[in-house]
Amino acid sequence: MILNIWKWSRTSLLSGVTLTLVLGISVDLGQPAHAGETHSHGGETHAHTRESHSHGGESHSHAVEHLVTDALQREIAFYQNRIQSNPKDGLDRAALATLYLQLATSTGNTYWYHEAEETALQSLANLPFNNPEAQLALAKVAQAEHQFTEALQFAEAVLQENPNHQQALSIFVTSKLAQGQLPQARQVADQLVEQAPTLVSYTLRALVLVAQGEDQAALQDFQQALALEQPDQPSQSAWARTLLGRYYAHRGQLPTAKQYYQEALHLQPQSSFAQVKLAELEARQGNYGAAEILYKQLLQHPDASHGLDHVALQGLAQLKVLEGKLTAANQLWAEAEHEFRDHQDLDHFGHRRDLAKLLLARGHQVDLQEALTLMQTEVSLRRDPETLKTLAWALSRLKRYREAQGVLQDAIALGIQDASLFYRASLVEAALGNKAQAKVYAQKTLAIDPNFDTRARALLALGG
Repeated sequence: MILNIWKWSRTSLLSGVTLTLVLGISVDLGQPAHAGETHSHGGETHAHTRESHSHGGESHSHAVEHLVTDALQREIAFYQNRIQSNPKDGLDRAALATLYLQLATSTGNTYWYHEAEETALQSLANLPFNNPEAQLALAKVAQAEHQFTEALQFAEAVLQENPNHQQALSIFVTSKLAQGQLPQARQVADQLVEQAPTLVSYTLRALVLVAQGEDQAALQDFQQALALEQPDQPSQSAWARTLLGRYYAHRGQLPTAKQYYQEALHLQPQSSFAQVKLAELEARQGNYGAAEILYKQLLQHPDASHGLDHVALQGLAQLKVLEGKLTAANQLWAEAEHEFRDHQDLDHFGHRRDLAKLLLARGHQVDLQEALTLMQTEVSLRRDPETLKTLAWALSRLKRYREAQGVLQDAIALGIQDASLFYRASLVEAALGNKAQAKVYAQKTLAIDPNFDTRARALLALGG
């Protein structure tokens, strides 16, 4: 049993890291600071938001998570004892760093990223050469912190010794995606598929193809990825299905998207990524009650802390606005903002962009300059379409439309077919008085997503 859990946990690592990088959510779902903490402000805790909601398979998923965590803790104790007996060893420390990374992925607790980094650095100090596992651990920590240049440096150090190292190549692909350097990402993604045609490699290339606007080729790669899934890959299968669901959701094919999200949750009931995407879809369909249940389940998750909290609280705030309950929405936004302000890792793990979205959605004039500053910092690290789109949103709210226009043109030039991107571009062109171009972008929006209706536009205005 422990070996099977261990295998599952190892396969989930790449999925979690990749999501953090390329999906625009914090897994980009967020990386909670300390599992199980409660945070108080004004003398009150957040415990009142963690209501109990029954959900089929939920108790099973929590049991699986605890089994995974317990197995990792036993492995960690094993290597800690070995290192205590031989403190100058490098390989055991590299293995321990990898285990810390897997614990970070399993729990969403950023503390373990810091432990992984310190352990990997000491491993390299003890064994500077022929130590790819420590280099990869540092690359993955850098990726999780959105330090993509550093991640590439560590990955390239591994590739110098082994040009076909699959994990290093995967890190290269996702880092280049995040930086908006799509030709380089595509070249290495092609190499990965050629040398190791697996569910992961095809899914990674599908993500690159989506970013380049090659939708049909991306769809073929998604389908090929699922054709290659194995029974012992539940996390990877769920990851691929959630991404394919997102592909359909962004093109207005909502029933198909929902089907893939539900399949992902059947395979991996504890997938916060799939749960968030399904909640977003329910909100877009007007199923506010179903969306609220999904978001509240994130809040009552046993490992919920900063990361899951802010995603769920912002989602709930969006629902309250759509329902016309502005007082409740403001309270939820305030709670989410507190989670960010209290977060010791605000400058990492994608939280800058998420906080900027919160401030822009809430719409207080006093917050707009901070939102812009946050996005100007974030865009220096990553230039994916979602980051550029959020920067343009901040500029637009400050009526700096000409600058917003340039940023959106950069995002559009990447090639992605994103209805929300073209819709935001149409608003900026209209504000500049460019009616003809605004109409072109509006038509492009509906060509990509024929169901981009009033509710979809309202969710976009709320950061959805």
